[in-house]
Amino acid sequence: MSTSDSPLKVVVAEDSVLLREGLVRLLEDSGFEVAGQAGDAEDLIRKVGAHKPDVAVIDVRMPPSHTDEGLRAARKIRAEYPGTGVLVLSQYVEEAYALDLLSESTESTGYLLKDRVADVDTFTDAVRRVAGGGSALDPEVVALLLGRRRREDPLEGLTAREREVLGLMAEGRSNAAIAEALVVTERAVEKHVTSIFSKLDLAPTVVDHRRVLAVLAYMRSS
Repeated sequence: MSTSDSPLKVVVAEDSVLLREGLVRLLEDSGFEVAGQAGDAEDLIRKVGAHKPDVAVIDVRMPPSHTDEGLRAARKIRAEYPGTGVLVLSQYVEEAYALDLLSESTESTGYLLKDRVADVDTFTDAVRRVAGGGSALDPEVVALLLGRRRREDPLEGLTAREREVLGLMAEGRSNAAIAEALVVTERAVEKHVTSIFSKLDLAPTVVDHRRVLAVLAYMRSS
């Protein structure tokens, strides 16, 4: 793990050599230390065990079957190396994978579409957020989760503004960041958050990412 005066340490797992090298170059140019690279899930687990990085950036689909090897590796890393955050990259939103990854916890966890990597600030901010113990969820993932319906929609009682606030919360944003995005006061956001959890019958907590976890768990399909 990195100390406060050293760069964040990252391991990159991507079977496409071209994309992997691109990620490594981008991260290094942005001040991160890339401690290791892997082309498959097995090698990824070895590299994480050897280097104990702050974050593992992982492609969902990896050899040999190119289905969910990366996702399973991410869950294994969370279980065996809790000091390492996981940021999963996917070509497109895969609902089952997103729910699988987020169902237990959103702490030190991210799920981004690969298109977001082209926006360097968005990508590097996500890596830092996950390294800091927070969550970094792609807006399309959030939209998908918020759009899920059950027979009794738990979000039915929320106002349009409360849904906006909830969506931004699920992306891992602080109350201050939400206020800035919606061009309202932070106090107004606090009132919306209080109302949201009251309507969803969720116990209050002072830890933002635990609130996100509670919301996502509540919305998870039965």
